[in-house]
Amino acid sequence: MKLIVGLGNPGAQYEKTRHNAGFMVVDRLAQKHNPGGMPRARFHAVTLDASIQGQPCLLMKPTTYMNRSGQSVGEAVRFFKLSPADDLLVIVDDVALPVGALRIRASGSAGGHNGLADLDRTLAGENYPRIRVGVGAVPQFMVMADWVLSRFMKEEFQALESALSQSVEAVECAVQHGVQTAMNRYNRKVTSGSDKSQESQ
Repeated sequence: MKLIVGLGNPGAQYEKTRHNAGFMVVDRLAQKHNPGGMPRARFHAVTLDASIQGQPCLLMKPTTYMNRSGQSVGEAVRFFKLSPADDLLVIVDDVALPVGALRIRASGSAGGHNGLADLDRTLAGENYPRIRVGVGAVPQFMVMADWVLSRFMKEEFQALESALSQSVEAVECAVQHGVQTAMNRYNRKVTSGSDKSQESQ
């Protein structure tokens, strides 16, 4: 089984904010692969069983708030006896990438992201795949917290839609063919900006 986790914050006040890009991708996956499914509350998360490319998967949106994402993911990993390197895929926002870009890594640093940092502590390492969805750099007149909790601007919608669609395809590719294939196929689609998180492949 594959555990597909989108990171974000629960509650209507955080819907569609930049920090919830991971939630947006998981919502798209749920709509596509189990549109009539009934979500369940477990592992301090909203979860949904789905079959992606013929593989059993559990879609997860932690309800612990971003900075405690590790609690939710750790519970599920332990319950199902999963290997983070082989069975886990995390989808997360990234201010180091422009809106519309995504970057897939098989492992790497948290890059300053509090949700990933909490996962690293819980899982005792950084060896798990992640898809980073670009949400744009923090403007000079804003602080990080305000930026990631802001909503996308109208002029960003087209690029965001492209990134969400590509992220869904990347998850499907990773589940069916492996993370390396997904990296080769989708990292090349980034045409602007640079990945400043200094992650290793």
